Amino acid sequence: MSQAGPTSTTAKHRARASLVSLCALAGVLPLPCHAGRVVRPYEVAVQGQSTDALQDAMRQALVRATGRRESVNDPALASVVAEASRYVKGYAVGPHGESQVVFDGPAVDQAIIAAGRGIWERERPFTLVVLIPPRPRAAEDAARAELERVAAERGLPISLLPLTAVDAEGNLLTAPAMLESARRYGGDEVLVGRGDPAAPDSDLQWTLYTRSASENWNGPLAAGIDHTVDLLAPQPGASLAQAEMQTRVRVDGVAGLAEYAAVQRLLENVPGVRRANIAAAEANSAAFDVTVRGGAAGLEEALAGSTRLVRVSPAGAPAAYRYQPRG
Repeated sequence: MSQAGPTSTTAKHRARASLVSLCALAGVLPLPCHAGRVVRPYEVAVQGQSTDALQDAMRQALVRATGRRESVNDPALASVVAEASRYVKGYAVGPHGESQVVFDGPAVDQAIIAAGRGIWERERPFTLVVLIPPRPRAAEDAARAELERVAAERGLPISLLPLTAVDAEGNLLTAPAMLESARRYGGDEVLVGRGDPAAPDSDLQWTLYTRSASENWNGPLAAGIDHTVDLLAPQPGASLAQAEMQTRVRVDGVAGLAEYAAVQRLLENVPGVRRANIAAAEANSAAFDVTVRGGAAGLEEALAGSTRLVRVSPAGAPAAYRYQPRG
């Protein structure tokens, strides 16, 4: 007699036991997860309380809230800028003693969405920036100031750190090694800028390492931050994609607690995902309920370039991916 039935039943029991164990561990142990930092886009330094000053502060707030540079002069948001004083919630003293205006976040969010523009989640990836080769102290301080200035304007939490990013031959480390190093410092992703030591003022070769993919481009210091935010923030005009919906995703290649935790971490770090919870487990796969901007279509778009979660289901079918640990 075939042993398929008992074997299948045993495998399912093991999968269910693993699921129960994972859920139990989630209550008492910190599973690996993203270390995103909360950004407050509507607390803006301001020079006085004049109409012009408040409108300029609102332009800065809109860029931070949407993640899009074009929000400064976006005609769809012109009325929000013009009526900046109407959204003032109060005034405060900033972390460096500067005067700040505090706008009514929910009200401005509602106005942005009504204008057909997207909101970038407040909890954003903490990005560790590495410059290769290391710069002399004065040049490093100048680079840090420029990077932090642009990051503050775009609403991206960063830190410039001297992480080890190359091997003995000077080659960049693998993405998993880079991200593991970042995790030890509380980072979500790594942005590496490689320059020519003989031409310090030339453009850098940038590489962004995230949990789901890697991207490359060239440009000066500001371009490192600007393009990173362009990749992470919601695209302009995609208003339908801003609605958060829950979708169920099956992931194959998940056989134990380590894989469950790794896949959950990957899903949680996909741009647009607010949470990912394991819902069911089989012998070699797991189902996750993912709350994501744009639902299933939004998740599919965000994972289009992933080398770790590769889609295996055809277009139009329920979402199914294969986990590739070393993809």
